Amino acid sequence: MARTRLISDHDVFKQVLSLLLQDGEKSVTFSAISSATGLAPPTLVQRYGSCAAMISTAIAQAWDELDALAEAAALNATTQSKGLPGLLKALTGSIDAGALLTLSQRRPDLTARASAWRNKVEQAIAARLEVSAKAKDTAAMIFAAWQGRMLWGNAGGKGFRLGEVIKRLG
Repeated sequence: MARTRLISDHDVFKQVLSLLLQDGEKSVTFSAISSATGLAPPTLVQRYGSCAAMISTAIAQAWDELDALAEAAALNATTQSKGLPGLLKALTGSIDAGALLTLSQRRPDLTARASAWRNKVEQAIAARLEVSAKAKDTAAMIFAAWQGRMLWGNAGGKGFRLGEVIKRLG
């Protein structure tokens, strides 16, 4: 009979992502994750097989969380004038999509997940714009501006006001 897991995969993956974002892929070792979670390295090997598999699965789980966040935000945001800023605010959760994309770039399956997420968010943005032939293009520009704002905001720059961009493009 299998033993009850005291530390969930979700908690392990949060530690993996934290290390990845702080110190890069080379910092994620079974020993480092063991220290962070309290699980023995052999337990981690038994669960995930390799560090590469553990890293890929952690990144995939983060994309799953972003997908769920995007779906919930798309359903909950109103289509009124505050709907688009509300949508983008709801999508700004605990996971940084830009950092996640960077971590996914060398893995084709994860890059495809990132692209699918971007398409989902752009569709939700377009749905909140006035119906027009240019809604899809405008949604793509707003998405790029939003991601750029998040990227440079995390780097310490104030950048621009996203609301002003939305007004100009919308």
